[in-house]
Amino acid sequence: MREVITQLLETWSSGQDAALATVVSTYRSAPRQPGAAMLVRQDGSVMGSVSGGCVEADVYAVAADVLAGSDPVVRSYGVPDDDALAVGLTCGGEVSVFIERINRATFPDLEQVADSIGNSQPVAVAVVINGPAEFTGRRVVVWPQRVAGTTDSAALDQRMILAARECLADGRAKLFTHQMFDGPQADQVQVFVDAVISPARLLIFGAIEFAAALVRVGAAAGYQVTVCDARATFMTAERFPDAHQVIVDWPDRYLAGEAAAERVDARTAVCVLTHDPKFDVPVLEVALRLPTAGYIGVMGSRRTHADRVRRLHEAGITSGELERMSSPLGLDIGAVTPAETAISILAEIIATRSGRSGGALSVGAGPIHDSSFGHPDCVDRAFDGSLADGNQGRAERTPRANYAR
Repeated sequence: MREVITQLLETWSSGQDAALATVVSTYRSAPRQPGAAMLVRQDGSVMGSVSGGCVEADVYAVAADVLAGSDPVVRSYGVPDDDALAVGLTCGGEVSVFIERINRATFPDLEQVADSIGNSQPVAVAVVINGPAEFTGRRVVVWPQRVAGTTDSAALDQRMILAARECLADGRAKLFTHQMFDGPQADQVQVFVDAVISPARLLIFGAIEFAAALVRVGAAAGYQVTVCDARATFMTAERFPDAHQVIVDWPDRYLAGEAAAERVDARTAVCVLTHDPKFDVPVLEVALRLPTAGYIGVMGSRRTHADRVRRLHEAGITSGELERMSSPLGLDIGAVTPAETAISILAEIIATRSGRSGGALSVGAGPIHDSSFGHPDCVDRAFDGSLADGNQGRAERTPRANYAR
């Protein structure tokens, strides 16, 4: 939802209807992860994507039906058959998409959700995607300290709230089946929970041109980017217009303060680009002793690295702690310019988080999309349960969900 929330709120605020298509599960290789969304407005305009182009035309047609009054529906798409007009994913995966009408009546709490997303505050939206008509499309919105909305079933509300709080705790999305009461299979409902948490952080130390390039690519990749340097002359917003925060402070003092405030976690990448021992050694002393930072990279030649290691050893950093440091940082792609180097660094950060080698896909084997990571804000979770689809009849599969947000 995050990617289309601004346009969705504009339509909602104007009192008009919109159709929101949300990926609720994927199986094997799929272009987008659960939580990815596409918005279709009454004027026919489209924002966002659910597959990168493979099934958008069909989703658009279903969205038009929903806007015209059809019920919310789950559509499932797999590998297309030999029919020239068949819709499917040529990548060999499967994706299921929930398409619903959004307006003030169906989503009264949207403005509060949009406000939370805009302020990088955690929020989870749980919506019934399958089940009896009186429940389909009902939703509960959950924040860390409060809840809004109801399905008019206390038991279902409670289950949705518990699932949403789990998703808020680990940044994952979830699809689950709930038995409303003892009775036939038709009395089950399926619920999709989309958790939107604060973006992963990229902390860059050193006000140099390579830092400016890394700020640009990091922000474009969805990271919350902070750049910090003690030299006020070089540390200006004009030099780093794409940074979310520009901090004038000693790097070690700033990082220690962020760690004390519990704002450094496993999704945080620390990049030290200062090239100056009086800056980089103290900040690395702090970084390498943090158990939470997910990536620690340092710029410099191999000769500079050797001298840095000697200084850190003298400062009491152990060999085990030094193993957490990537130096020289970045993947070996022959990068020369600041922009190329920034791409190399970001690629290594992504590879580290996903547990991948960073080699060429063409010489590898196995699935392209790892089941443990897909985006700075995407973590995968498996679920049990099938997606009923009255339109395409793929309910016999029990998919493994690649879970987002």
